[in-house]
Amino acid sequence: MSRPTLVLIDGVAFAPEEARISVLDRGFLYGDGVFETLRVYRGVPFALDEHLDRWLSSAARLEIALPLPREALRRELIEAVRRSGLEEAFLRAMLTRGEGPLGLDVSTLETPARRVVFVGPVQPPPPEAYARGVGVVLYRGVRPTDGNVAEGAKVTNYVVAVLATTQARRAGAHEALLVDARDRILEGASSSFFLVRDGVLITAPESAGVLAGITRAHVLSAARAAGLPCEERAPGPEDLAAADEAFLTSTIREVLPVVRVGDQVVGAGVPGAVTRRLASAHAVQVSRYIDEFSD
Repeated sequence: MSRPTLVLIDGVAFAPEEARISVLDRGFLYGDGVFETLRVYRGVPFALDEHLDRWLSSAARLEIALPLPREALRRELIEAVRRSGLEEAFLRAMLTRGEGPLGLDVSTLETPARRVVFVGPVQPPPPEAYARGVGVVLYRGVRPTDGNVAEGAKVTNYVVAVLATTQARRAGAHEALLVDARDRILEGASSSFFLVRDGVLITAPESAGVLAGITRAHVLSAARAAGLPCEERAPGPEDLAAADEAFLTSTIREVLPVVRVGDQVVGAGVPGAVTRRLASAHAVQVSRYIDEFSD
C-alpha cells in the first residue's frame, strides 16, 4: 500500500506528516491493538459492515473497550473516505488499548482506547501479476495469537508476518505461506490461501486459527454458488504437490493467482480456469455491493 494522504486520530483529521501518537500508547509499546484494512471502490468502502464486525470482534477478544458505539465508528470510517476525496483507495482502521505508564497491567490506563484511521491511494499488484501469476515461499512460525483466546483476531502485532514477508522478498517471491508444526499450510502472511486439487477448492478452516478473511468468505460463497466442491481443511504437502491451481485472496489483492511455491511449479505454471472464474465472480460481487451501497 502507498502512504496515506489523510489520518484521523480520535476523529480529528491530520495530514500524515502532522499526525502524532504518544510513545506511551500501548499499540506502540506492546502491539496491543487491532486493525482492519478495507478497499474503497468508487468512493465506497467494500464490505464495510463485515470489516466493522470483525474489527469489533477482534477488540472483544483482546478485551479492549470501544471508545464509541458501533454506528459512530461506522460513520467515522465513511467520513474518512469522504474527507480524503479519493475514489479508489485503501482504508485502515486501528484501535489501541490506550495510553498509560509502562507495564502490562491494564488497570493503570490513563485514556480510553485510541482510534486511528488512514486513507490513501490503493496500489494493488500490477496487471502482469494477475496475468502470469506470482510465486510464494513457505515459512514456519508461531503467531502471537496462536493457541490463546485471541486466536483469529486481527492484532497489530505482526512481527511474524513481517519476518515471513522479509524472507519472501529475499527469495524474489510475492508472499509467504505460514506453515504450522504439522506441516499444514494455514494462510499467507497477509492473505488467505486456496488451492484446487482434482476440481475441489481447498482452504484452511477458521478453526485452524486463520483469519476469517472477508475476501476469503466472498470467494467461498461464489464457489459454492457456482457448484464448485469446497473443503475447509488445511492443505498439506501432498495437496500442494498435486494441486492444479492455487491463489491468494485479500482485500487489496482480491484474487491473485499463485503459479509457484518455492521451486515447485503449481499445475501448469499459469493461472488456472477456476482461479480466473472466481476472480470474475468476486468482481461481480464488488460491483453489485457498490451499486447497492450507493442506492
